[in-house]
Amino acid sequence: MEVLVVAEDMTVAERLTRDMRRYGYRSCHVDTGTRALAEYPGADLVLLDLDLPDLDGLEVCRSIRSCCDVPIIIVTDRDAELDRVLGLQAGSDDYLVRPYGVRELIARIEAVMRRVRIVARPPTLSHGRLRIDSGTRQVHLGEQFVNITRKEFELLRLLVSESHRVVPREDIMACVWPDCVTDASRTIDTHVNSLRHKLGAKSWITTVRGVGFRIGQG
Repeated sequence: MEVLVVAEDMTVAERLTRDMRRYGYRSCHVDTGTRALAEYPGADLVLLDLDLPDLDGLEVCRSIRSCCDVPIIIVTDRDAELDRVLGLQAGSDDYLVRPYGVRELIARIEAVMRRVRIVARPPTLSHGRLRIDSGTRQVHLGEQFVNITRKEFELLRLLVSESHRVVPREDIMACVWPDCVTDASRTIDTHVNSLRHKLGAKSWITTVRGVGFRIGQG
């Protein structure tokens, strides 16, 4: 399981990433809300500190929750009842105040993940010979495994899940690159071209000029 640690304080971040790895989870760290909004699509769980240098953690929580159901546990020094209420209302699955023991954190992570697995088991999307497993984040074309990046996976999954329509560039940016500061058209085109190459045919992703992209049949 991939855990995204969002914390500006390096002492807090290092402790969290160390604890995650100690208990068998993969872990990566970002130190701003902006980076968190760019990286969360690749995570199975987000550990979110509220005190960030650019955005308030509650704003980050609300932004992530508006786009997807990835589990979020707030880990913070803010211990007022109002802070707890606001954190849960923002969409977090749990709220943990420092100091806390690592075993309590792991127990809360396991409890949250059990609820997630019961409520929403990751679906497998199919489109012709293409199969996308959201649980393992793997893509197969027939029997062949296709090795793609995290952003390519999010883009392909979006196009397949919306196979009934042309997906506008604006929707792609909002879902896959919600906080992209680079040239949007170039970012999308680069990833589309890479996916076409890896899938072996340009016809897998059709360009609709002036609108966006649509998944094809290869």
